[in-house]
Amino acid sequence: MGQSSIGVHNQALGRYGERVAVRRLVADGLHLLDRNWRCDLGELDLVMREGRVLVAVEVKTRTSTLSGLPHEAVDEVKLARLRQLAARWQEERGVTAPEVRIDLVAVLLARKGAPTIEHVRGIG
Repeated sequence: MGQSSIGVHNQALGRYGERVAVRRLVADGLHLLDRNWRCDLGELDLVMREGRVLVAVEVKTRTSTLSGLPHEAVDEVKLARLRQLAARWQEERGVTAPEVRIDLVAVLLARKGAPTIEHVRGIG
């Protein structure tokens, strides 16, 4: 059974937002380690490194704020899952980072022009 057109649109939107986020983060000096890493607990959109800090990045892309700001989609439950995912990623990759940080990149698409990109460091 195929996906709905809304599901396909949302996946394409998410992939676009992740590409935009990676470009921005790399330009800001972070290094991409992994993208769309999955396990039985869920998915990490991006795994980056900033110096000695391992950064698990949640990317939220929106076309409008009608259903809320991208930041509002990351609650305490989501943060706890992201922490677990970052720990599992390290375990599976054999990496021991001295510090782990959870960041959010909010991408808001404009009707015209470039998207608005906000990088929020240490959301949880």
